[in-house]
Amino acid sequence: MIEDSRDIIYVGIDLGTSRSSISASNGKRHVVDSYVGWPVDVDARELIKKPVLVGRDALDNRPLLDLRRPLEHGTRKEGSEKDQEAVRELVRHLISLVETEERGKKSKVRAVVGVPAETFRVNRHNLRNTMAGVADSVMMVSQPCAVAYGLEALLHCLVIDIGAGTADFCVMRGRYPTEEDQQTIPNAGDSIDEQLTKLIRERHPDAQFSIHMIREWKEQHSFVGEPKNRVIVTVPIMGKAAEIDITQEMRSACESILGPICETLTGLLMKVEPEYRSKMRNNVIVAGGTSLISGLPEAITKALKDTGSGRATAVIDPAFTGSDGSLAIARDASPSDWDQLSL
Repeated sequence: MIEDSRDIIYVGIDLGTSRSSISASNGKRHVVDSYVGWPVDVDARELIKKPVLVGRDALDNRPLLDLRRPLEHGTRKEGSEKDQEAVRELVRHLISLVETEERGKKSKVRAVVGVPAETFRVNRHNLRNTMAGVADSVMMVSQPCAVAYGLEALLHCLVIDIGAGTADFCVMRGRYPTEEDQQTIPNAGDSIDEQLTKLIRERHPDAQFSIHMIREWKEQHSFVGEPKNRVIVTVPIMGKAAEIDITQEMRSACESILGPICETLTGLLMKVEPEYRSKMRNNVIVAGGTSLISGLPEAITKALKDTGSGRATAVIDPAFTGSDGSLAIARDASPSDWDQLSL
């Protein structure tokens, strides 16, 4: 029996440690915070009126919840059934935001899910049980490869997808990348948060702040290079609100990822055939939420020029570049691709 294309909805999902996004063939797109929480007791259940909260709702109500940030390095944490359930709830919530119902029945969902580059093979198996029953068919792709596919940057291009948990690198040679073409490092948004927390505590030991405040400051003020403005934030000190200057701490924390990223980038470029290296160096694409750090593409460009030449550019819409690319793969996949590659 031939399937009616009207009965199928294709979706691309970018599972991220901090935020996850979905793009659907019906034109709907959403991004949510990668948090899931369950009421901690009967009083919390009475207040919340829901069995589970996802995204910003979970984050805003965290004192009432068993709150989980279940995606570690872009995949589910190992060894915790609750975290596995949280990933399932997150994906189910994402799909519910784009699902449609026609002629009295729901459409079949075919999903392409982006996962970190180096752990692609492991993630495909880890997510098998997690995704069961959430979508009708699921394929896994590496996140930077999905970015490249969506941008039609499949030849002589190097993608760096910098999220919260990892920075994922992928060399595009006009074919699907091999394991040697890809690499993942932990120097990304979360490592910046850890470094920023450490530096502020060293300079302002009496200041009171949370990791959620750190992330908010980073999203508003992150930069590398010379500061354009001072970074002034308000924190409680000895019970009173006080302003502190964290400009230098912000710069140092953000620049802490530059060395590892440029070193990994250079190492991958050295594996490229000599006649194509110049093209690769001049076509470096920086994606992911952490690509929004002011001055980051310019800093990577400078590092590339130190080796001879190079140019790095940031994607225009990092929130959806990964999920849009996964959706493009889902649309273009043949029936045999789904039969052979889906979970």
